[in-house]
Amino acid sequence: MTTVAVEVKIMPESPETNLEEIKKRIPEKIPEARNITIHTEDLAFGLKFLKVHVAWPETLDTDTIENKLSEIEGVSSAKIEDIRRAFG
Repeated sequence: MTTVAVEVKIMPESPETNLEEIKKRIPEKIPEARNITIHTEDLAFGLKFLKVHVAWPETLDTDTIENKLSEIEGVSSAKIEDIRRAFG
């Protein structure tokens, strides 16, 4: 089975949103994903967002990632920024 590397940008609803709670929920929402890494990055005016990298089975629809991550409480949006075929 081929795997794709997917990069997702998750925007919180506000600067006060607890990003640690969102981080905890990510693996629960997308159990099909492997090798999940999550980084917090600064945007502007104290607003931070999450950059999530996952290994995703190519046979599954990547829209599922955006839809499931958008359901997490405190998430304003989840948008796929990059998809690449992975090797190995």
